[in-house]
Amino acid sequence: MAQDEAVAGWIGRLDPLAGPRYLQIADRITEAVAAGTLRPGDRLPPQRRLAELLDLDLTTITRAYAEARQRNLIDAVTGRGSFIASRPEASGPPVDLSMNIPPAPKGVRLTELMQRGIAEVLARSSADLLMTYHVGPGALADRAAGCTWLAPVLGRFDPGRFLVAPGAQTALVALLSALSRPGDALLCEALTYPGLLSAARLRGLKPVPVAGDEEGLRPDALADAARTHGARLLCLTPTIQNPTATTMPEARRREIVRVARALDLTIIEDDPYSLLAGDAPPAIAALAPERSWHVATLSKALTPGLRTAFVVAPEGGSPDVLIEALRAIALMPAPLMTALATHWIRIGAAADLLDGVRREAAARQALARSILPASGRSHPNGLHIWQPLPAHWDRHRLIEAARAEGLGVTPSDTFSAGGASPDAVRISLGGVPDRARLGDALKTLAAIIGHERAPAPQAV
Repeated sequence: MAQDEAVAGWIGRLDPLAGPRYLQIADRITEAVAAGTLRPGDRLPPQRRLAELLDLDLTTITRAYAEARQRNLIDAVTGRGSFIASRPEASGPPVDLSMNIPPAPKGVRLTELMQRGIAEVLARSSADLLMTYHVGPGALADRAAGCTWLAPVLGRFDPGRFLVAPGAQTALVALLSALSRPGDALLCEALTYPGLLSAARLRGLKPVPVAGDEEGLRPDALADAARTHGARLLCLTPTIQNPTATTMPEARRREIVRVARALDLTIIEDDPYSLLAGDAPPAIAALAPERSWHVATLSKALTPGLRTAFVVAPEGGSPDVLIEALRAIALMPAPLMTALATHWIRIGAAADLLDGVRREAAARQALARSILPASGRSHPNGLHIWQPLPAHWDRHRLIEAARAEGLGVTPSDTFSAGGASPDAVRISLGGVPDRARLGDALKTLAAIIGHERAPAPQAV
């Protein structure tokens, strides 16, 4: 029969030493789909017929088809049989697991919240005032709201240290401009936020990767790097670090502060996730207020389009040097956006939004933990997972394999401040609007990672 010959073409001979037969069959289906030998809509042989062809029992074939369904490779139609499923790119746009943004908040109607909030802001403020220039650290009401927002992280502090910035990325660029000179060394995590690396390149700085462990930066490595390179500026993300998802415990934070004081380092604490985490240890800026700049954005905790960040200058200092740099870069935050953020904080809507994002993020993390390999590292309320790869995968080939299935993930190289990058990827959970579709995407990715052999690169 023609179909029997076709089956022999894609399934070949099974290896009695290569593990369970049902997994070998599922792997052969995967490989045939990847090679284009099996295409969406192709009908697989009936289970009994395949059992006869391979001289296997029916239970083995049933398990093989069930495994293929788990990998989203086939669809079963009652009364008709099993067919190769449509590939993700054929049924919709690619699934973006690369953008680290908060998910839509659970139990909060964001559109209605925005409409009502803007209407209330306009009812209380002059449209002319909202549409004019606002240069400086921020209006008194905005700064008061920001101090209230950051109180769970920093406690009470002098509002004179506080300013509003048009997003954390802009604040980081301005801080590097204000606190360093071209050619200076910038101490940072070996794997760090790509925006920091871009800002450092823009300023002409030399990123110096500081080795870490499962608790974050190593104090001894920080001291060695600072002395070796004559560095005086350190930037780090101690809570739900991007990309490794590490949260530095309090004891380690105090050790980092001890080194910073001994070597007179200025610290930039990029802290987008402490409020989202809900269980973060004391901020670096609370432990070393005399030498720390604290940057906290709303876009990672509430909604990505809210390009508002709060910056707290060191104790006894003034934000004036940063205000001047911000003015040169972006002039000012958008007044309407800042007014909306202030209004939401004042009436408690921002806290409700944060709670909704946290609950949805927690649900997505639980979903991911039930699907992805247990080697992944994450925070229960975090926006991403740091996934080391099995020894047979390298990150570049995995990225290609994921892309072929309509998935986008971020390789470790994107975060590298220097040196060799590990075979690992960051998987971001917030960018897929629908949780069910996220689950399907994660199952596909888990199946790719779990393949016993990575596909060999094609010769060209």
